[in-house]
Amino acid sequence: MSITSEDLARVTAVLGALRGELAKAVVGQGDIVEQTLAAFVASGHVLIEGVPGLGKTLLARALAKAMTLGFTRVQFTPDLMPSDITGHAVLDRDARSETADGLGALRIVRGPVFTNLLLADEVNRAPAKTQSALLEVMQEYQVTLEGRSLPLPRPFVVIGTQNPIETEGTYPLPEAQLDRFLVKIKIGYPTAEEEGDIVRRTTDRATGDELPLAQVSAQVDERSALALQKVAAFVRVDAHVADYAVRITRATRDWPGLATGASPRGAIALVRLARARALLEGRDYATPDDVKRFALPTLRHRVSLAPDAQLDGRDVDTLLAGAVDSVDAPRL
Repeated sequence: MSITSEDLARVTAVLGALRGELAKAVVGQGDIVEQTLAAFVASGHVLIEGVPGLGKTLLARALAKAMTLGFTRVQFTPDLMPSDITGHAVLDRDARSETADGLGALRIVRGPVFTNLLLADEVNRAPAKTQSALLEVMQEYQVTLEGRSLPLPRPFVVIGTQNPIETEGTYPLPEAQLDRFLVKIKIGYPTAEEEGDIVRRTTDRATGDELPLAQVSAQVDERSALALQKVAAFVRVDAHVADYAVRITRATRDWPGLATGASPRGAIALVRLARARALLEGRDYATPDDVKRFALPTLRHRVSLAPDAQLDGRDVDTLLAGAVDSVDAPRL
């Protein structure tokens, strides 16, 4: 299947409308919005990191409102149990005819993961056991309860937010779960001008801590969202572009200061995101620039610092940028 000019025009218009709606709620943060939209188009999960109050939850809520999709928010806390996320079985005493002993039958109560967009707020405040409950959900798009595999609705995307691990009361996410996130996005402080705009929008005719979402309107339904993701799968990726993603990923494995590099899943993620960015730019083909632009958000959570680099206070992004720049981009 190839992407027709009509399909490309339609997808570009939809993505432009989505960007416009998000801009009504999120001030600035153009790169953050682009990375979040690209991850959704690539049917991938998003991890957003930043100190409290920088708009992580606002971005997720704005994306949900811009789409007429199922949306659920779960506030992760130290006492959150796995069954609070995936669901559980309860005894239905009214269904006695279904069992030989007449005591009743087990009824499945589906958890909040049975939705299209799941906001896992402050995901690193829950213990590892609860965090791991998302592993099957994020990878297999299903939940196993009482021996039954229950498929999740599609599209299905987890948007996890977390505070920096130095913050009190947080737990580092397991490496296996981190690898399930297509991108890890870091949100920094806004500029002085942007902060002033944020304050005006948030306090103008508003009471309490209401999020400024009143102006955001739905642009995409479930069918359109699935179509976006399907079209992205057919964006052309030249063999040299795919090889560039592989070479970047391999460069992280023996780069000074990095104890472990990214697995092949990192290269796969780079290609998926390059396709999504091509659509955001109105193209039906990916370029080396698409790959390079998403190298840091795609790989920063798939590598780990060496002990000496940690002692020196070196930054993962700085080391990764060096590894990426060391790889020559192909000329197409």
